[in-house]
Amino acid sequence: MKYPDDFINKIICGDCLETIVRFIPDKVIDLTITSPPYNLGNNHHTGNYKHQSYDDNLPEQVYQQWQIDVLDEIYRITKDSGSLFYNHKNRIKKGVSISPYQWLLKTNWIIKQELVWFNGSQNFDRIRFYPMTERVYWLVKSPETKLNNLINHHDLFQWKAVGTKKEHKRAFPEDMIIDILSCFPNAKIIFDPFSGSGTTAIISKKMGKNYIGIDVSDKYCEIARKRVNATPEPLFV
Repeated sequence: MKYPDDFINKIICGDCLETIVRFIPDKVIDLTITSPPYNLGNNHHTGNYKHQSYDDNLPEQVYQQWQIDVLDEIYRITKDSGSLFYNHKNRIKKGVSISPYQWLLKTNWIIKQELVWFNGSQNFDRIRFYPMTERVYWLVKSPETKLNNLINHHDLFQWKAVGTKKEHKRAFPEDMIIDILSCFPNAKIIFDPFSGSGTTAIISKKMGKNYIGIDVSDKYCEIARKRVNATPEPLFV
């Protein structure tokens, strides 16, 4: 099995679960910050913008089991003192609300805290109160794990998402990564198994951290690599 030094400060293109299982050994990751596909269906929209169709339409139970498998593999490769910040949302499918707790409670992780992200999504469907929040779950291996709230913040955030010149509409906020990393000053290796356009890697590099990113899309891997390569090394660490 390859040691993760082969992967440090790289964006790897491949299936995240297969890559983790095959190549990353136990207890090497300090902190994971990630947001998986939400399984919203192959066609969806935000406000008046219809997103490009792509494969995001697994049977719900298959999707949930996939998430459990990925999360448990991240558990395996995380240090005993490590953490995972998992961005997801309450989804409504066929008129029924689906909470991430439905699969999170089936993983090996301990749920340490739930953060609420008010993202102001343009969902103005009058058949319900407008759903404009997402969740970020702080998951740990030990109930003794702590963060250092150096940003002096409460559990409601209003981060602004940052797109990538219309290439990646679901890029999550740079400020999210900055705030989380700021509360884990001793974390050295930051992991994102759904790296998309590379936000986690870019901010990790800016803040003097090592990163490992995985994405299944050749297109997004190339975008992420270009963005990371264009990011200067920090002057002070």
